[in-house]
Amino acid sequence: MKKFKDKVVCITGSSSGIGEATAYRFAEEGAKLLLIALEEDKLLEVKQKCLQLGAPAVETFPYNLADLENLPALMEQAWNRFGHIDVMYNNAGISQRTTVADTEMTMIHKIMDIDYFAPVIIAKTLLPKMLGNGGGQFAVTTSIAGCFGFPLRCAYSSAKHALYGFFESLHAEYYAQNVRVTIVCPGRVRTNISFYALDKGGKQHGKMDAGQANGITPEKAADKIVKAIYRRKREVLVGSTELLMAYIKRFFPGFCARLARKVSSM
Repeated sequence: MKKFKDKVVCITGSSSGIGEATAYRFAEEGAKLLLIALEEDKLLEVKQKCLQLGAPAVETFPYNLADLENLPALMEQAWNRFGHIDVMYNNAGISQRTTVADTEMTMIHKIMDIDYFAPVIIAKTLLPKMLGNGGGQFAVTTSIAGCFGFPLRCAYSSAKHALYGFFESLHAEYYAQNVRVTIVCPGRVRTNISFYALDKGGKQHGKMDAGQANGITPEKAADKIVKAIYRRKREVLVGSTELLMAYIKRFFPGFCARLARKVSSM
């Protein structure tokens, strides 16, 4: 029996990395898919592979999540394609590689818009519809950088911390109404997030960092994420030994702060 048969799953950032890999896993599990990402041509490629893997239907929505004004209308359109959304996976995000002094406010606003405000707007748009439909589930990709501050990530870490606060609050408020939240906390996963990260002056970092290159594969991450969403887990940590930092932060915060100052941020 396929785990997501007759379920509708919407994924942002689904044209590459974790989003693409989870789209394929959901397809294998029989989900109908709503795929949102910036690159239309890549989205169409992902759509075709999802159909080949067993998804009964796939719809694509090329969209720049930095456009917050029109985002509610996009989500209305996505909801209406199949008449409901069972799982909304807010995965899209953008990172940075700049110190606090070198991070301009325009960069902070851009990262917060895409990484924090877009998932918030999506949740606020879909929540009333899910409640009227008997419930639903939000999943959101945070980061190990959302558990503690990290060098060269001031805006990114801030956005990821904020996601925890918002979605944990949503989970607490609507748990009794059958709304669940799964917080996905990746460490190092072999994606292009470092390549597209913003560098000084807003330029692309343009390379895959060594830590990223040595991370687990998106496919391995996707397998763990889809299982956690199916089990409606509250939180899932995804990665390798670097995840120990999350536990060190929880039980030994001072020691974690010292380690964070020494850990390579690349």
